[in-house]
Amino acid sequence: MNLKRIECFDHIANTESLNTNEDTPWLILFHGFGADAHDLEGLKDYFQFKSPINLRFPNGVFEVPIGPGWTGRAWWPLRLTSLPEDWSDYTPAEMQQLVPALLKMIQDLKVPWNKIILGGFSQGAMLATELYLQAPETPMGLISLSGSLIRQSEWKNKLSNRKGCKVLMSHGQNDQVLPIKGSQKLMTLFQQNDLKCKWVTFSGGHEIPMKVVEAINEYVNDVT
Repeated sequence: MNLKRIECFDHIANTESLNTNEDTPWLILFHGFGADAHDLEGLKDYFQFKSPINLRFPNGVFEVPIGPGWTGRAWWPLRLTSLPEDWSDYTPAEMQQLVPALLKMIQDLKVPWNKIILGGFSQGAMLATELYLQAPETPMGLISLSGSLIRQSEWKNKLSNRKGCKVLMSHGQNDQVLPIKGSQKLMTLFQQNDLKCKWVTFSGGHEIPMKVVEAINEYVNDVT
């Protein structure tokens, strides 16, 4: 796969309701492989939060081909023809540089970690979970949409610092891209380490239906 590395992060924020007060929470959503920031930005039209929330939708740092003449973004490269059957012990080599850069991006917002909700879809959900566990302080929340357990040993070692925290997880029962068993393994690991999981399933595939959007609204209103 021919990959072009994107050296900078592009961001799309919901500037219509942007509030620079450090007490205003931020919801940062990371898109999946082959999409871009606009993919999840469209969700903002369906969010119904009871209090002001700043939104941020970063773009992936790799440009990847997704069809003849079409490219998308990704957080790390993947070979779609040889995806792992079990992602539990998978560690992208790019994590070593990617995670510190994204942690700095978040810290540059100059708001406390307990005002940051991290979330993402598919590959973005894996990244959000990594950032959630690597953060120097406990973030306000985690939203994992159609994600999977990766880096099992590393994540297990970090979970003791997140006991009692609430997370939202969703997955399609007929997901052929990332089978639901990956999310189920992650939920089990969370529960074994005393995290409180809100688990939402639906009959569809690799997608974000309105049922999940409604769950996001409920979760954000709860943790904020």
